[in-house]
Amino acid sequence: MKNILRPVLVLFAALTVVTGLVYPIVVTAVSHAAFPSEANGSLIEKNGKLVGSELLGQQFDAPGYFWGRLSATSPNPYNPQGSSASNLGPTNPALADEVKGRISALHDADPTNTAPVPVDLVTSSGSGLDPEISPAAAAYQIDRVAKARKLSHNDVDALVQRATSGRQFGILGEARVNVLKLNLALDELKPAS
Repeated sequence: MKNILRPVLVLFAALTVVTGLVYPIVVTAVSHAAFPSEANGSLIEKNGKLVGSELLGQQFDAPGYFWGRLSATSPNPYNPQGSSASNLGPTNPALADEVKGRISALHDADPTNTAPVPVDLVTSSGSGLDPEISPAAAAYQIDRVAKARKLSHNDVDALVQRATSGRQFGILGEARVNVLKLNLALDELKPAS
């Protein structure tokens, strides 16, 4: 038994050191050297104050801001510690009620907008923390934001165009707009009143 136990314990200790200490230290050092911003959470600061991360969605519900996707995190929306999907299927009445509520909120915020509501404005993402919306979702909100900020449609549209990122490497994913970055650019153009 002693002949079997000693090699097992040595192997256990060696693997613990390699996988529990050496590997994480090496990966952390390489990531900080190669991708310092991403390794630190892609944090965004404005005037020396942390305002968020470009990787995590935040709640914006004032008419003068672009709204992101719904959050399914609980107990609080956009809680990175509770990242999860709602797991509501397409036939679930709770999902239908959630979508109807969001459509109603969008129509109440901009009653003159008769365009079809983009799906990403009425559904949550798989993580519940999606920081981006589609260009169509941003375009849907331009008139509401322009009216609230007393800006022209064209000025806000130009801001959305500049904030739109194309497909990654030209082939992966879809075009997208980071809501936090867009709203920060909007505040630089004309602060919310």
